[in-house]
Amino acid sequence: MGMLNDTFKELLDLLNRSNAGDPSALYALGQMCENGKTVEQNSKEAIRLYKLAAEKGLGEAQNNLGLMYVRGTGVEKDTKEAYNLFKQASDKGIASAQSNLGHMYEKGNGVEQNYKEAVRLYKLAADQGLARAQASLGFMYYEGKGVNQDYKEAVRLFKLAADQGNARARANLGYMYAWGKGVDQNLKEAINLYKQAVEQGNADAQANLGILYAMGKGVAQDNKEAVRLYKLAADQGNARAQANLGHMYFEGLGVEQDPKEALRLYKLAVEQGDSTAQTDLAYRYELGKGVDQDYKESFRLYQLAAAQNMAFAQYKTGYMYERIVFDKDYSEAAKWYELAAKQNSSQAQHRLGIFYKEGRPGVAANPARAKELLEYAARTYQTEAHALDALYELGEIYEKGLGVEKNMAVAFKYYAIAAKREHPKAVKKIEGQPFKISEILELAGDNIQFPK
Repeated sequence: MGMLNDTFKELLDLLNRSNAGDPSALYALGQMCENGKTVEQNSKEAIRLYKLAAEKGLGEAQNNLGLMYVRGTGVEKDTKEAYNLFKQASDKGIASAQSNLGHMYEKGNGVEQNYKEAVRLYKLAADQGLARAQASLGFMYYEGKGVNQDYKEAVRLFKLAADQGNARARANLGYMYAWGKGVDQNLKEAINLYKQAVEQGNADAQANLGILYAMGKGVAQDNKEAVRLYKLAADQGNARAQANLGHMYFEGLGVEQDPKEALRLYKLAVEQGDSTAQTDLAYRYELGKGVDQDYKESFRLYQLAAAQNMAFAQYKTGYMYERIVFDKDYSEAAKWYELAAKQNSSQAQHRLGIFYKEGRPGVAANPARAKELLEYAARTYQTEAHALDALYELGEIYEKGLGVEKNMAVAFKYYAIAAKREHPKAVKKIEGQPFKISEILELAGDNIQFPK
């Protein structure tokens, strides 16, 4: 009874002060109405009260009113009005407003995207100890947006926020420990942080912990647990979890195989612009893996992912222009191969090397560049078969004297290395020659390291 009396007295005091125009009382009543605390939840009344307090210059009210406008809660969504309110509160040093304004600049929401301004604002709020600003600033350092990429600084900021219980920071810090970014790899600590964030309902942590269970990395491999975690995250709209769960349904891993459900989940992720989902689904349409083969849809999805700088999608877009699209376009293929090659795609370097070796319609021959690309591809390919293809192309460059002095000894060295590993074209080159593979390799050396 005493507690009820105290609450009633507090409410009566706030009402009296608000009637007298006290901005702090107006703001406190606005919070009660917004959250349904002590009084019935009423967003429109919360807005009315916040407006009165904001007009009197109270920064906290300006910030909360800005949030109502940016979310469209109790009022029509208006990012410009939200920006103006956050700006007023930010200028007063309100940390939450600085963080909210930084988020608008980061996302280009209601204002032109500006990573440097986002970083500046996040720093102001982070220096005041605001955990979500520390987490956001850490992410900017992780991505290298508006600042030079710095994993160690990202880890430092994530730790500050995680120590305050911020779920996003715990998830991000867990990721850094899981993959050894900016800190020594520590799977035990990663899993501990992920689990803390999972208990807080963080979708990224659910998705990332699911990946560890699917891989058996730091935990016993468990597809069913991976599926459970993916579902939790997917239900919150996490695109990566939707795509991963789609993969589990396609393959029947930890769940009964269901191509329709798999496709539905992939499409949800694709609609959110997830480049990994776009690439994975494009690959399935290209091969007809779990879906009806559809080159047009595959090409469309690869293009979407390629525009987001996904190297494999860029390579595949080039490949489609070269080999699959009805109206072949070698110059367009070369453009996408170049973009992927700059990201060290061995496949793109190989195809581009072949283009430059003798030229293609719309692509001038450039043997010196071809040699450089093929040498790199041969060293970096993840599969031996592809590395051998690149070596064979190098052999032809020296045999034909394309951009280099004709040198049969070097040419047959490359052929011999490939032939030793049973590359069919290289074996044919060696057949009928008055020397053996072993003799060539004894003279030239077989010093190329191949992937397993």
